[in-house]
Amino acid sequence: MRVIVSENYQELSKKAAEIMVEQIENKPTSVLGLATGSTPIGMYKELISMQQAGNVDFSQITTFNLDEYVGLTADHDQSYSYFMWDNLFSHVNIKKEQTNIPSGIFTDAKAECSRYEKAMEEAGGVDIQILGIGHNGHIGFNEPAQAFTLSTHVVELASETIEANARFFSDISEVPKQAVTMGIGGIMKARHVLLLVNDKSKAEAVRHLFTGIVDPQVPVSILQLHPNLTVLVDRATAELLPLQDESREAILQG
Repeated sequence: MRVIVSENYQELSKKAAEIMVEQIENKPTSVLGLATGSTPIGMYKELISMQQAGNVDFSQITTFNLDEYVGLTADHDQSYSYFMWDNLFSHVNIKKEQTNIPSGIFTDAKAECSRYEKAMEEAGGVDIQILGIGHNGHIGFNEPAQAFTLSTHVVELASETIEANARFFSDISEVPKQAVTMGIGGIMKARHVLLLVNDKSKAEAVRHLFTGIVDPQVPVSILQLHPNLTVLVDRATAELLPLQDESREAILQG
């Protein structure tokens, strides 16, 4: 695990974008695993600026998003499809047919999940996966559970997740109760995982990365087993994490 501490959200977002650009430079046909929510928006803004300045080329890139709300059409202003086009895809030179987001509208959930799994496999797997984290430790929409679900699946959203996402809707009753999400297995297959944390209220969940204990009740805990995990965290949150003193000094200076 590599931990990089940034002074603030802007610095964290810029560093995340630089890591993504490095991946694309090294492999122009990279498969990017993307996330929604407020945390990666700054990174997307940085990527847009870099692309418009001619510093990165998305023309050969393929993307797969982590999740989508069940019941929302792609053009719904709270769907994750809409989010991605509004915050990234419409502003860079990526080909629409190379962007992949689970469909929230289907008659056969199992078939939609299988389709998405097959598409990722045929694309060669994800090279770098962006993740945020929920207050309850969820990654993607993999909520606390008795066991990890490995493949893409439909999940019942936890009450904490619904409450957290209610701020994006006019009323909490409008928040979908289910989502399609990439499973833990898909996330762990990514060749590089980049976890973004910019909220000290999530420090308790992030602490589970440093316990040595993998617990499906705290899904993020499994990331400590990933062979290539980078955690980008703001300083305020880092101060609440159990980093060794000698490591903390090296990380903060780096």
